[in-house]
Amino acid sequence: MKKVLSTILLLFTGASWASSDDIETSGDVVHLLLPATALGATLFYEEGNEGSWQLLKAAVSSRVIVEGLKLGVSKDRPDGSGDDSFPSGHTSDSFMAATFIQQRYGWQYGLPAYLAASYVGYTRVESDKHYLEDVLAGAAIGMLAGWYFTEPYKGITVTPLAHNGVYGLYLSGQF
Repeated sequence: MKKVLSTILLLFTGASWASSDDIETSGDVVHLLLPATALGATLFYEEGNEGSWQLLKAAVSSRVIVEGLKLGVSKDRPDGSGDDSFPSGHTSDSFMAATFIQQRYGWQYGLPAYLAASYVGYTRVESDKHYLEDVLAGAAIGMLAGWYFTEPYKGITVTPLAHNGVYGLYLSGQF
């Protein structure tokens, strides 16, 4: 319980006195809270299970891609603790959940979720578990899975476009 309380204090104060272990633990906690929050939102706000299924599809696809790449690439971690550095699974999970929240419920919830997901990425680099490129690749995988599988519950959504040499953003909304 003491570790959880110090993690919460670290998150809200941004304390610079925190050790690398505290930073890693706080990232681990946020990494679990983001998908749990996304699932809780589908259960609280929605009738039926459409959102829950979309979240599950995004989560499973993201994780399968991450684990496949980890097996295929075999990149050493900065701290030497293994050869599964690329890509970051924590970051992928976090950005998948943040993208789901943003796509499904809007930017008022998505922006804080993206900030939390960015914090998770920061903690992975700061605790020497990943290199920056591992975190960026994990974030891209998570975001793409979230965009691909998530339909808006209500509000405006932003979807990236890349087709036949055309690149941009597609804005849509429900009224």
